[in-house]
Amino acid sequence: MQLSHNFDERIDRRGTHSAKWDKMETVYGVSADSGIAMWVADMDFRPPACVQHALDGMNAHGIYGYFGDDRAYLAAIRWWMQSRHGWEVSPDSVFTTHGLVNGTALCVEAYTKPGDGVVLMTPVYHAFARIVTASGRNVVECPLALEQGRYVLDVPAWDAAMTGKERMLILCSPHNPGGRVWTRDELRAIADFCKRHDLILVSDEIHHDLVMPGHKHMVMPVAAPEIMDRLVMMTATTKTFNIAGAHIGNVIIPDERLRTLFRGRMDALGISPNSFGMAMATAAYSPEGAAWVDALNLYLDGNRRIFDAGINAIPGVRSMPLESTYLAWADFSGTGMDPAEFTARVEKQAKIAVNHGPTFGEGGESFLRFNLATPRDVVSEAVERLKLAFADLQ
Repeated sequence: MQLSHNFDERIDRRGTHSAKWDKMETVYGVSADSGIAMWVADMDFRPPACVQHALDGMNAHGIYGYFGDDRAYLAAIRWWMQSRHGWEVSPDSVFTTHGLVNGTALCVEAYTKPGDGVVLMTPVYHAFARIVTASGRNVVECPLALEQGRYVLDVPAWDAAMTGKERMLILCSPHNPGGRVWTRDELRAIADFCKRHDLILVSDEIHHDLVMPGHKHMVMPVAAPEIMDRLVMMTATTKTFNIAGAHIGNVIIPDERLRTLFRGRMDALGISPNSFGMAMATAAYSPEGAAWVDALNLYLDGNRRIFDAGINAIPGVRSMPLESTYLAWADFSGTGMDPAEFTARVEKQAKIAVNHGPTFGEGGESFLRFNLATPRDVVSEAVERLKLAFADLQ
């Protein structure tokens, strides 16, 4: 088995239609020639060789027709979920969408109506609120609590905030941007909250394979099987294997009634899978792909250690302990600076493009999100730039 674990290789992504690099100057005013892209959540690493080999085979064949016969694809999903997460997936429950942002939008349309409330545990992945608002639904923010520098649930406050107009909760598990791996007890508390308020639970678990050593992600069906009649699971190969451009995701729905509603939206919009994404996902969910992910997580943990040591040495700045994902969530509130000032130092002085905390909702005002899925020397360079940009605080 050929392993492709050279995560230290610096690959020039400029001029390749990369959103992360080629849109950086337009969005942030940070030149791709002198700046570092640490915003869009994709990696600066090539996927495992098995994924490239799958595409090579398609290219060699040279015919790019409609995709058919998804048995190998479904078998790969079932093998991965069982072997990596202890979850037995029925092939009849799997829908293939154009990524999980698309999957989320389909869930909002299938299970809610205009004017309904959709609950988000904020701060959380910014696309959720964008989709909910664009669909004519109302975002209901249930802020996470900060305890000893990490996020925890605040269920009593959430209970008090419910009005009866809410129809859905979108969960980010593991949490983006805070990096929390929710415990079984926390997941069961979320499930109980959804049952108590009659909410459909959409569990976006796209980061569930990207977990730091010493932590273990638990999928919702294993943590709280009693929620299956109102649960929609969302998983994907895209974040795990850095193939987001394939725009492919799995929406897995155990309950037949919920499946029927979701299938209706898929049919109404004429959604069908693309052949390239199916081939890449099938190849990725394999023993070779698993070995690559194991090596990746160790590498990301090394990047995390370097970043944390550097940024936590800046007085007033603290990186939230990262349990999962490759997205560091750094709090600048202790600097005494307003968001405009500390953001300008990062972008204008350090020349690093990052995600702004307020876009993630309530609780993100003093934070910036840094993407650490890049070669280690880039992370080290970013740390040195940040130290220099805040040198007057040293």
